[in-house]
Amino acid sequence: MHMVYMIECMNGGYYTGYTTDIARRYQEHEAGNAKCKYTRSFPPKKLLAVWEFEKKSDALRFECRVKSLTRAEKELILENKSK
Repeated sequence: MHMVYMIECMNGGYYTGYTTDIARRYQEHEAGNAKCKYTRSFPPKKLLAVWEFEKKSDALRFECRVKSLTRAEKELILENKSK
């Protein structure tokens, strides 16, 4: 399974990423792993959402789209995700 996730960081910003193992990846963010440049500077506060995809290409396309959204648009998709 391929996943796109969104994290709220301690600075109030959102971080969006791709993974195949959300538990491992979130631990890497919390630990300040060298691969996690943004969340090393702005540690994660909480995991906000996870979207699952069968195809890696669909997940990466969605990740790219989410990263291009404004904060207000990201909040809308988070609101719709929780319904």
